[in-house]
Amino acid sequence: MSKLNTSRLPLIGALALAAALAACGKHEDDRTAGQKLDGAIADAKQAGNDAKADANRAMDKAETRVKDAAAATSDAVSDATIVTKINASLMADDRLKATKIDVRAEDGRVTLTGTAPDSGSQARATTLAAAVNGVRSVDNKLVVARNG
Repeated sequence: MSKLNTSRLPLIGALALAAALAACGKHEDDRTAGQKLDGAIADAKQAGNDAKADANRAMDKAETRVKDAAAATSDAVSDATIVTKINASLMADDRLKATKIDVRAEDGRVTLTGTAPDSGSQARATTLAAAVNGVRSVDNKLVVARNG
């Protein structure tokens, strides 16, 4: 027993279709059996080409979706990395390490909220945040703590 070659399936289908058309006497067709067979083969080839084109379009669409998902994941990882690095910088600063500063990042845009002990520390927080690789902008919403 030999395996059936799947690349010949459209041809076999076309031959079966041609045989069915030839056997059907209800429709008058001036074409010869050979012409009918040629037409059926051409139709089968076209159907195969259409299926191949559809598969290529589906693959292109899937590839685009995968790339978009990868980019979104990369952005999320980058934002998390940015927040971690800014928090480490703030903790290493003598004036800012005792303060509660909330750091958020979205697409490289950083927002700082909370309190700073003085205006110099407030400005320093912006400088430290802006120095982190990947930061596009810093929105400093820190409030200077009032003493007394």
